[in-house]
Amino acid sequence: MRTLRELGNSMFDHARLSEILVDYKQAFERSQWPEERYKWEAVRHFQDVWDAGADDFGDMLEQSLSKCGNLLVSSGNFPARMIVELARERPEEVRSMFVDLFDETRDYYERIATFKGRATDVLRAVRGQDTTLHHYQDENTVTTYLWLRFPDRYYVYKYSEVKAVAKELGSGYEIKKGRYASNLRNHLALYDEIREALKQDAELVSLLRSNLTSECYPDPELRTLTADVCFYISRHANECPEQPETDAPNVTAPCVTPSAEDADDATAHGFWWLNANPRIWSFSNISVGEVQPYTLLNESGGKRRIYQNFLDARTGDMVIGYESYPVKQVVAIGRIAAEQDGQSLDFEKLETLATPIDYRTLHDCPELANMQYFTNPRGTLFKLTPDEYDFIVDLIREENPVSREGQHDPYDKGDFLDDVYMDEARYERLRAVLLRKKNVILQGAPGVGKTFCARRLAWSIMGERDDDRIEFVQFHQSYSYEDFVGGWRPEEEGFAWRPGVFYRFCKRAENQPDKPFFFIIDEINRGNLSRIFGELLMLVEADYRDVAKVTLPYGDAPFSVPGNVYIIGMMNTADRSLAMIDYALRRRFSFFDMAPAFDTEGFTRYRESLASDTVDELVAKVEELNAEIARDGSLGKGFRIGHSYFCGHDASEDADEWCLEVVDFEILPMLSEYWFDDDSKVARWDNVLHAVFQG
Repeated sequence: MRTLRELGNSMFDHARLSEILVDYKQAFERSQWPEERYKWEAVRHFQDVWDAGADDFGDMLEQSLSKCGNLLVSSGNFPARMIVELARERPEEVRSMFVDLFDETRDYYERIATFKGRATDVLRAVRGQDTTLHHYQDENTVTTYLWLRFPDRYYVYKYSEVKAVAKELGSGYEIKKGRYASNLRNHLALYDEIREALKQDAELVSLLRSNLTSECYPDPELRTLTADVCFYISRHANECPEQPETDAPNVTAPCVTPSAEDADDATAHGFWWLNANPRIWSFSNISVGEVQPYTLLNESGGKRRIYQNFLDARTGDMVIGYESYPVKQVVAIGRIAAEQDGQSLDFEKLETLATPIDYRTLHDCPELANMQYFTNPRGTLFKLTPDEYDFIVDLIREENPVSREGQHDPYDKGDFLDDVYMDEARYERLRAVLLRKKNVILQGAPGVGKTFCARRLAWSIMGERDDDRIEFVQFHQSYSYEDFVGGWRPEEEGFAWRPGVFYRFCKRAENQPDKPFFFIIDEINRGNLSRIFGELLMLVEADYRDVAKVTLPYGDAPFSVPGNVYIIGMMNTADRSLAMIDYALRRRFSFFDMAPAFDTEGFTRYRESLASDTVDELVAKVEELNAEIARDGSLGKGFRIGHSYFCGHDASEDADEWCLEVVDFEILPMLSEYWFDDDSKVARWDNVLHAVFQG
């Protein structure tokens, strides 16, 4: 029997699946099988009852689906009940829909799309043109019908589930919201590969076979077992740490917001779309965690449109925050903090979206075609169905993933001093300067460890190695304001404003105001800083954090730099081709000199660990070289050779070989550039350094 690791070139991580199956098998008889056995029973029951030619098609359909339980029911979403109701009203039309769906000579995706479209037609024929009604026959529901009818060929498709499985197993199959045809086909391909792997697990197959009863579908092809394993992966394999109980989903917690479709208790909450007119008020003016009252009366003292929605909203209901023209984007997630008291309704902002979601993106999604706001946009507070909210949140999470906590290695001052060759006093001073000024530039020649230091400085202040709170960019001559802050970008239909990397980073930082975030800029003096920063020159100043706001060119939404964002720049002092730092920016940064660390305790311990006479002698010569560079009037201390050229090696390597490479391909070319007008000096140091290897 082959192991999962031996199955070859597939599109997912077999080793990770093997790890998960250990847990799955341990949980199988204790909890998994008792809770999920109904799936195998539902298939068997459907197979026994289904009769496409039944005289009373509606009654037969209801009976065939009666064992499906949660497969065809979710909060506020009742596809089985709706399709049965339509079958009773229009039996021949619905019968024809199922006959065509189960026609295996036709394309898989086309059958699903056709079934959905015909369900809309039948619903309108039965209920008229009321666009607030839903038939709930989505891809999840229709693939459930296909699986019930052909359990040896299909699996139930659920976007949130297959996406989680693909991510957890590192799959190469792309699952992306809105790509319906490719998602469905990739789902089949991925699950087929997983099924082939499960077949090789004799223990797992035996577990299933020993628990199947006469009321269960025998599952000879293991497709229902595959679906159950994938369900387990999506729910349990990467569970979040236990969170305190709360009366509503917490979108700022480390796990993804529970969707209405997936959360069993979601019926306790409603879902709303709240419009903000940025010319009057903006979500950007509200901090995360801040509670904002919203009056039930308009400026004229009359009741707001769709007044009943304000009466129906309940504490804990989730809110999608949308800003209307000229922004026209979903920019925040919130929840109802307090029900209306006759005067106002209170809502709390939970999350700022680093990457807002455009109106056009949402409006073009057929899943949202019947959304109350899109069918009648006059008003402020609009009802969302659980499925609509879930769909919007999925779109949000595509562009705004939530960071996971509790999975980072700790990192403190001691770790920094072990990694970076800097004494404790200088570290404390650097740390204090950054925390006070909020902006610091590490300046020095190449090889002094500026980049290496910057990331570890951030970790040491965080107390952990959390790269989710670090953004790293490199400036260059073509780097622009549009890249950094944001700008208009061409799209298929005209232009759309797209946020830049710093804008998105600041929005992410807003969601965790109690934690520091670090924006690291390499080669900061290579960019045109006035053009890149623009109006942010004022906002990055420590005294103006969280206080000063500016209106960006794309619309009326104000923007500020959060106080928990720290900027660390790196500047190469040995590059004479670069202009000086803009004075307006210079006075907003502190400058910290990074010097060669050959004489520090840390580097001395490292050098001694190599136990190489060649390294010792070469380092001594480089220190002499640095002294001459420092005395040179045309160069100075900022041009000295850094210690990092000699780092990253261990005692097992040939010291002579890599030291010679450092001399020939890094140090000497640099000296040729330094003393381009003095060949004799370069030649002298060529001889001095090579003499180290001549013994």
